Amino acid sequence: MDLRELFATNLRRIRHSRKLSQEQLAHDAGVDRAYMSRVERAVTWVGLEIIGKLADVLEVDPVEFFRRPTRPTARKKAE
Repeated sequence: MDLRELFATNLRRIRHSRKLSQEQLAHDAGVDRAYMSRVERAVTWVGLEIIGKLADVLEVDPVEFFRRPTRPTARKKAE
């Protein structure tokens, strides 16, 4: 997963957890809704200024957009 995909996946997850539409997030962050769509589809790069705006609106530390998913631990089979 490249950084754009990682960012897009985490942005979408966080946005959904806040129950915000893409349109509302774009409006609150002062960015174009079509641009927000491209960001969430990982087809465009995101600048630091936009990362900061999104983090402010979503009330998260910007590092949350770049956290790699943790792998679930393997279950031990009952013997």
